[in-house]
Amino acid sequence: MAFDRFRHPLVAVFATLVLTIPWIGAFVSYGGYGTVHPGENIAPVMAVAVAGFAILGAAFLLAWAAETAEKDVPQAFAIAVLAVLAVAPEYAVDALYAWEAGAGSSEAANLAVANMTGANRILIGLGWSGIALFTIYRAKRTRDSAVEHRSGFLADVVGLDQKISTEIVFLLAATTYAFFVPLGGGIGSFDTLILVGLYVLYLLITIRGDVEESEEHVGVPAYFQQYPKVSRIAVVLFGFAFSGAIIFTAVHPFAEGLEQLGLQYGIPEFFMIQWLAPLASESPELIVVAYLVNKARSTAGFNALISSKLNQWTLLIGTLAVVYSISAGAVGTLSFDSKQAAEIWITAAQSFFAIAILTNFEISIREAVALLVLFVTQVLAEFYVIQTYTEPTATNVSMTILYAYTGVYIVLGVGLFITRRDSVRRLVNRTLSTAQTALGRGSSQTEHAD
Repeated sequence: MAFDRFRHPLVAVFATLVLTIPWIGAFVSYGGYGTVHPGENIAPVMAVAVAGFAILGAAFLLAWAAETAEKDVPQAFAIAVLAVLAVAPEYAVDALYAWEAGAGSSEAANLAVANMTGANRILIGLGWSGIALFTIYRAKRTRDSAVEHRSGFLADVVGLDQKISTEIVFLLAATTYAFFVPLGGGIGSFDTLILVGLYVLYLLITIRGDVEESEEHVGVPAYFQQYPKVSRIAVVLFGFAFSGAIIFTAVHPFAEGLEQLGLQYGIPEFFMIQWLAPLASESPELIVVAYLVNKARSTAGFNALISSKLNQWTLLIGTLAVVYSISAGAVGTLSFDSKQAAEIWITAAQSFFAIAILTNFEISIREAVALLVLFVTQVLAEFYVIQTYTEPTATNVSMTILYAYTGVYIVLGVGLFITRRDSVRRLVNRTLSTAQTALGRGSSQTEHAD
């Protein structure tokens, strides 16, 4: 009987909050935001450990808050809020570089783009592929209904909720526009208008959707969903605010600690800014999704991943020009060099291929492995180049690699779009129907037009 008390949902909440206490203590004792510096006033290993446990605890709190919120708001909107909070540290890192660029640092502008493209490619190359593979692996125990076992070589698939069509179509629109961003010489106010406008329209459609019967939850979310509405909303808001604050403040020292450890092993600084720091800032999102998959909620997990990609590919890019202009004291364009233009193109191409995979609302083991292998081999090839060659040869060879992989992604994506053109048409029609219904210009009866 005494042991059963430890199974109470509040015990899990308390244990999760305990994980954040060491970081809160360090945060307060060193003087607040921006004062914890690994290698200066705290050992890199200690920073990684303390901040890492805090991020882990906050990620669970964030997931519980989002699941609890599904009782009162559309699931898509709850997941969109979760996605924004989970990737908020990435916004902060890029905003810092954009601010420095506005103050006159051309190198900071390149770092802002490098960090942004690295984060976006990690989210698909490791996030989408890794979670798909993990979902299929876990389905053997969780009996996840979203996983379908098929005959053939690596043929098992993860099925996605067709309601995610809105996110996929908006992501396709943002991806298509992203191909043209480098042609303007940088990220400017017009880019902000288009990309942020896309995300605002997406949010408007999702927030005006109907609150459907939420999935049956267990554990912490189920416990809090039994609260009266006012208390339940208070719990959700506290969960979002507290976990968001922990993640926002802890990810920078966590990333800096990893960078310090990386420098000790000879990893180039620019490489770490593009790959290691974004990997750290994406960790809350990946933890949340892995948690959902572990509960056999792979559909919600993939919804969160796709929503994260959408807000990073719209809001993150769009707000860079705003921060840059505020720092510069005038409306301007965040300029970058030809290497970063190539980085944007390969990021857009990877996104294009990934969207093509999802047009039939499935992702197979083969497709997940393809995303993973293409991402890993490109990163390793670039790492080899910067370790082997000196400038400017390293940059020239690296750009050749980027253009080659961009071509591969585009060819594969075009091939899938052609072979799945009927799925693409149904996808677009479903999204238009959803938008018309949400904006009050259509009937919900058209929802099943496909």
